[in-house]
Amino acid sequence: MTGFTIVSNTVLGKKFGHTAPSDKLNIAGIGVGGMGRRNLANMNTENIVALCDVDWKYAGKTFADYPKAKTFKDWRTMFDQMGSSIDAIMVATPDHTHAGVTAHAITLGKHCYTQKPMTHSVYESRLLTALAQQYGVATQMGNQGNSFDACREVAEWIQSDTIGEVYEVHCWTNRPIWPQGLMKPKQEMMVPSELDWNLFLGPAARRPYNQAYTPWNWRGWWDFGTGALGDMACHIMDPIYWALDLKYPIKVNGSSTLSNLYSPPHAEIVKYTFPARGRIRQVNMPEVTVHWYDGGLLPDRPTELVPGMMMGDENGGIIFVGKKGKIMTGCYGMNPTLLPVSRMDNFNKPKAWIPRVPGGNGNIWTSNAHEQDWIRASKESKANRKEASSNFAFAGPLNETVVMGVLAVRLQGLHRDLLWDGAKMKFTNIQPSDQLDIVSVDEFSVIDGDPKFDRQFTKVNALEAANEWIKHTYHNGFSLPPMPKI
Repeated sequence: MTGFTIVSNTVLGKKFGHTAPSDKLNIAGIGVGGMGRRNLANMNTENIVALCDVDWKYAGKTFADYPKAKTFKDWRTMFDQMGSSIDAIMVATPDHTHAGVTAHAITLGKHCYTQKPMTHSVYESRLLTALAQQYGVATQMGNQGNSFDACREVAEWIQSDTIGEVYEVHCWTNRPIWPQGLMKPKQEMMVPSELDWNLFLGPAARRPYNQAYTPWNWRGWWDFGTGALGDMACHIMDPIYWALDLKYPIKVNGSSTLSNLYSPPHAEIVKYTFPARGRIRQVNMPEVTVHWYDGGLLPDRPTELVPGMMMGDENGGIIFVGKKGKIMTGCYGMNPTLLPVSRMDNFNKPKAWIPRVPGGNGNIWTSNAHEQDWIRASKESKANRKEASSNFAFAGPLNETVVMGVLAVRLQGLHRDLLWDGAKMKFTNIQPSDQLDIVSVDEFSVIDGDPKFDRQFTKVNALEAANEWIKHTYHNGFSLPPMPKI
């Protein structure tokens, strides 16, 4: 194991708390084979000085992009060897390792851009939020739609009382586009020479390697990913969270296709209930229910929508239901419209008051607005910084809500609405005696024309399971810094 020592950051004038905009940050990328490659390309106005990935074959193209960058497999070794030369990090590893690298980087004074979901668990989200506040670093979750004009426009419409008090919201995604509903692999495979399997596992419990886990397919395993909800709700619930000034829900209920011990279901619905929030600008914010759908499931089609018109877009969408009307958007809150669409003909949009991010009106698939706004914030002193809009103070509570919804699906066998105490990060109506029967084997065969089913269940204590899923046990020598007392 690496020593992993703490070093001071004095690069580019950081010891003075400010980097001139003309100076370049020294950025390290951790998890660079997939989405991380795109993030780094959007940060290439700066110095990409280090690249870290457990799979050097998958990361090979990114290594070729930055031939001068030093390469690593273990981020702890990278910090030990180069910590004093790194100003900021980009994290795009599998979900279960986001928190570890980000938390320790924050304690080293590094600015952090961390892909969505920000973390794998509720506790990890709370920890990163608190650490970012304590250490004063610039942060951004990688939900790039947050930097786009449409997200702000939706908030302005709603808070200007365009559709009245919003009491119900529906949102959905076309995900998953990777395998889910999987059973535990039976076959042990030889680990590819380019992959450090133990580092991929990181804080997760050890198990034999199988190609079903990585690359990319890790999203379809509970121990490494968070399924379609964790993958996309940080994008699609973002405009809802912003426009309605949400924080912690008070109640949640999940349902799905067959759920098992190992892998997220093929499709799911989660219903969140948020308490009233008072008045924001020109409109009251009453109790509101937010309904999530994935795996091809959709809300009821609004009667105001003309025949042949798609709800949202091909990637997903949002429908806000207010006392005076409805707003529909595409994925990421893009292309908002009143319903019926004919209302747009005479609609005088409210004057924009939420500051826009440069580049936030371009193509979301090619824009570097989100990354560049974080870079801007990273170069400003804490005292004078305008935080990036998806900094951890905003993204942390949003991510807590997303991954808590994941737990509602895993706990659906309790057959009840789950009451949530957000401040204490706990369900308040799960009893110590409550048990869950979770599918652990599900096999089907046809023998002599007759179907044969073998479905087996593992019995677990529901309260113990919920507490473990809220705050994971870290394995294999990995750990998190303590929670700050703020």
